[in-house]
Amino acid sequence: MTQPSTPQIALVTGSSRGLGRAMALKLAQDGFALAIHYGKSQAEAQKVAAEILAAGGQAQVFGADLSQPARASELVEQVIKDMGGLHVLVNNAGITRDTLAVRMRDEDWDAVIQTNLSSAFAASRSAIKHMMRARYGRIINISSVVALMGNPGQANYVASKAGLIGLSKALAKEYGARGITVNAVAPGFIASDMTDKLTDEQKRAYEQAIPLGRLGTPEDVAALVAFLASEAAGYITAQAIGVDGGLYPH
Repeated sequence: MTQPSTPQIALVTGSSRGLGRAMALKLAQDGFALAIHYGKSQAEAQKVAAEILAAGGQAQVFGADLSQPARASELVEQVIKDMGGLHVLVNNAGITRDTLAVRMRDEDWDAVIQTNLSSAFAASRSAIKHMMRARYGRIINISSVVALMGNPGQANYVASKAGLIGLSKALAKEYGARGITVNAVAPGFIASDMTDKLTDEQKRAYEQAIPLGRLGTPEDVAALVAFLASEAAGYITAQAIGVDGGLYPH
């Protein structure tokens, strides 16, 4: 495999907050130059970039509305143009539009599929064209434990996250010979703004269902993403790896 020049460049979509922010900070800590992406939260994205720069790292901020797959392609091309390349793509950006299937509007289905799955495909397709020439690349798709176990009220979200696993496996087989690995990461219940809104009783119920007895942290997920982005993960591809404390054995 042809080794990439350093520093390697990584794009994490949806990296202005939450899981994406943790991934970006961890990758920067490991020496990557970061493309920080936001959809609406430019100020938050600038804070993440400033944190990386203050620690001696490299980061640039990019905005794109990933509800439109064409914008995902343009985002990748802009990162390559402005930063000089792309070695790692983390498709993390995602939305929810939760309701029971019989109440789900077509626009709620379409919005989630477009943002979570179609834009990940569009970004990957653009990245692969560059990675093929370099004969090196890492694509990491952030799926979810619900892609495997299902979840009521989330037919659109579950379908999008299950699609990311299938997409990862297909792309891995198509482009492995070009030095490109593609994997999916499936987080479980992760401490976040959403879980902060849960009652203590609800949190205890989640924790009791998890063999490790606690919710995960964004850093738990970021550690796996950073490993899959590294040289050490060069023989790992076409995998869906859970970070869920044993909630759903894969």
